[in-house]
Amino acid sequence: MTRLIDLRDGRRVAVEEWGAPSGSPVLLLHGTPGSRLGPVPRPLVLYQLGIRLITFDRPGYGRSDRMPGRRVADVAADVLEIADALGLERFGVLGRSGGGPHALACAALLPERTTRAAVLVGLAPSEADGLDWFADMTASNVDAYQAVRDDGGEVMARLRPMADQIRANPAQLVTNLYDELTQSDRRIVADAGIRRQLIENYAEAVRDSADGWFDDLHAFATSWGFEPGSIERPIMLWHGAEDTFSPVGHSRWLGEHIPSSFVIVERGSAHFGALNVMPDVLHWLAGS
Repeated sequence: MTRLIDLRDGRRVAVEEWGAPSGSPVLLLHGTPGSRLGPVPRPLVLYQLGIRLITFDRPGYGRSDRMPGRRVADVAADVLEIADALGLERFGVLGRSGGGPHALACAALLPERTTRAAVLVGLAPSEADGLDWFADMTASNVDAYQAVRDDGGEVMARLRPMADQIRANPAQLVTNLYDELTQSDRRIVADAGIRRQLIENYAEAVRDSADGWFDDLHAFATSWGFEPGSIERPIMLWHGAEDTFSPVGHSRWLGEHIPSSFVIVERGSAHFGALNVMPDVLHWLAGS
């Protein structure tokens, strides 16, 4: 059941819990676009792992109030208030895709509360020195990120009709992505359970607007508000070698600049391969 938590600045954030209520707490930060609805491992898997999984809608997504102009770093304050409301002293953090930078923000800015953090198919900062940020990235993502840097209004004009299409036909975004998916990703998305979760996730993400989607893109294209190199908590960086949505070079760059990190690159896997490895990653997060 969704819980709405009132934050000190007057906003509300929507939170969902999955798995074992008394298990090791892990906050899962969703992708872009995304929501608290997943995708997440099956309940039986979470119970077997002893994981209390907490998800929430970032501002502007789902049922969470918008925070215009937010930076990646701003997620840490929300996570802290969520953790306090749920009585979590310490917790692991897992970020998938667009949730990756936000998971790193928690590790950097909440070191006394974050035990470990894992990033699956994440992004490096847009100003990453020595990284060709757009190398090997699919054309649709390149266009979106370049446009948000140049003219935010143009991007919002694009996202609004896309969000309208998703609300009218929630399977549309999965269908739109299909031509850009690798064969390995197509096999994963073809699974009925995963496809259902993706459709529910995307529909909830844009239930009211495309605001959260735009705010994520803007946050990634501007300064994050913290330095990844300042992170001291243990960090796992996992990436599919064939990923074109957030290319593997991003995790390799992060691995070179976060002293406490280690990088796993899986050959033959791509972006949605992150869904298959999530149980193993949760096991590592619970092992702190």
